[in-house]
Amino acid sequence: MATTDYAPAPETAPAATKAPALRDRLAPPVRGRVLFGWLGPLLVTVFAGVLRFHRLGNPHAVVFDETYYAKDSLSLLKFGWERNTVEGADKMLLADRHADIWAEGASFIAHPPGGKWMIAIGEAIFGATPFGWRFMPALAGTLAVLILCRVARRMTGSTLLGCAAGLLLAADGLAFVTSRTALLDVFVMFWVLAGFACLVVDRDRSRQLLADRIEAGNASPYGPFLLHGWRIVAGLCLGMGLATKWTAVFYIAAFGLLVVAWDYGARRAAGVQAPFAGMLRLEAIPAFGQLVVIAGVTYVASWWGWIFRPGGWGRGEAAGNVLARPFEALPKLWDYHVEILNFHTGLDAKHPYQSWPWDWPILRRPVAFYYNEPDSCGAARCSREILGVGTPALWWGALLALVVTAIVWIVLRDWRGGAILVGFAAGWLSWFPSALSERTMFLFYATPLLPFMCLAVVLTFGYLMGPGAVRDPLRPGAVPAPTPRRLVGAAAAGAFVLVVLVNFAYFYPVLSAEVLPYDVWHARMWLDSWI
Repeated sequence: MATTDYAPAPETAPAATKAPALRDRLAPPVRGRVLFGWLGPLLVTVFAGVLRFHRLGNPHAVVFDETYYAKDSLSLLKFGWERNTVEGADKMLLADRHADIWAEGASFIAHPPGGKWMIAIGEAIFGATPFGWRFMPALAGTLAVLILCRVARRMTGSTLLGCAAGLLLAADGLAFVTSRTALLDVFVMFWVLAGFACLVVDRDRSRQLLADRIEAGNASPYGPFLLHGWRIVAGLCLGMGLATKWTAVFYIAAFGLLVVAWDYGARRAAGVQAPFAGMLRLEAIPAFGQLVVIAGVTYVASWWGWIFRPGGWGRGEAAGNVLARPFEALPKLWDYHVEILNFHTGLDAKHPYQSWPWDWPILRRPVAFYYNEPDSCGAARCSREILGVGTPALWWGALLALVVTAIVWIVLRDWRGGAILVGFAAGWLSWFPSALSERTMFLFYATPLLPFMCLAVVLTFGYLMGPGAVRDPLRPGAVPAPTPRRLVGAAAAGAFVLVVLVNFAYFYPVLSAEVLPYDVWHARMWLDSWI
């Protein structure tokens, strides 16, 4: 089946139009100046950063699962592995960041140490305070906006649409809350998005190189061998995602299949005589090494503290020869992983805030990360909450956009639609088997889906604006003249982004623990299931 790399194409090309070079057909250049291509995304990132770092230390409390990760991260700094803490350790830390909270023995953990090492960086710089353990989540959430702006710009060819994608992520309630609490899901989102961005860059650059080699006279029926250097970086990023939570393994598998499809499509579009055999011989095995092997090595390396320092759960004494420690530790690390897997497969305890994957897109049951009723708002009853809920306008709009994206992929065979759906499905459908076994899960597990939802929205608006609004292989350097359809589409896109921003501003007080009169708080509980 033939594949269309970019769509929509112009309805009618002038007869005198010169056919674009192979390089431009395989990887159409992004329009616009480099300065504006960075300036716009950086301004959006500054906006996201101000939102995330403003009042980051408030509330001065241990919020939801920060009770695990803030202390585990501090333990990694001190011991290299997670250690037990005394009763009342949370209150002790809030009163004195230098408090001695450590009990005897190692603590059993549910997740690998990669994300906790990141939280530990903030604690090392700013101390064991709410600001300290939330610093790196806020930084990761902010940088994710920059990455999304740039990858959306590269995929659509439009700086405007790239900035729109970043604004949507910046103004999503769930992305905002998870960026301001010391949990792990924002790091999964960051590393998965970074890995995806590297693969998109690699797709463009490898296609340009493929075209150059073929036009230079490569005579092999399989086409030339390509190095795909950006895939190595992608493997490192996805390995860090795996080292944060095991759920990243589904992204590694999905993206691995995706790049194989891209490689085959590139060789076929370039006119290689045996594109499938060329992909298998020259690219499939290196891709496995670049993504799977490098991700695996990165994952194991994240356990370095447990490997090289004695005392961790199940680690026991370490060999006197430091060089021998990895070899004698790996069998014990395997046993530890079996225990962790058994813990997760048996995790079926009921929780008042649990929800199922099919509930997530409609925001049926969010998590109250923090709630109390202070006496400081001048009303008879006051509320103060951090509600882990997405911005409804974005989430409910993204449902329609994902349907459009599926149509774009199936009918128009646009690679971007497929890439977005693969990223979304890897983080959503992978939870369904666990949900059927009634494993405990929460809405914030959907955090890694957010970039792909934003990409679906901007791709939809790109199609709404019509031919020339996105990268076009038949007229790669053309800047289309404004048309009524393009103007209407741009106005609709701008209106949607504005609605999302207003909707986020409306919910901001219940996302950031502002003190509100109870009636004002209750008005923001749009569904009874949010309480």
